[in-house]
Amino acid sequence: MATVGTRLFTWWKGDLVGEDQFGNKYYKEKGNPTGPFGRERRWVIYKGRPEASKVPAAWHIWLHYTTDLLPDQQSFERNTWEEEHLPNLSGTNMAYHPGGSVVVSGERQKSTTDYEAWKPE
Repeated sequence: MATVGTRLFTWWKGDLVGEDQFGNKYYKEKGNPTGPFGRERRWVIYKGRPEASKVPAAWHIWLHYTTDLLPDQQSFERNTWEEEHLPNLSGTNMAYHPGGSVVVSGERQKSTTDYEAWKPE
């Protein structure tokens, strides 16, 4: 959740430019003032826990000034190997837990490396 200062600044100076499929809202500063480095200020208010991996690629490149085009103005050709964007699920119930971890029962997977442990002589 955004801090009180961030919410107040967003209410006072923020101009909502869009929302992504996860409910995150994207803003730029009202009017056309310049922020740090002579560029307009852009920011995101996350829905739920603030987690940068929740930002899809099209919004990421807009936030980081790679493009001035909003995602609905961008044209992307998806590669056949690309999957739908997922935020980082670590620390959630949807996190990956391999067999043998403390969360999931079962045996740990065997290592397939050719690593030999060092033994002092």
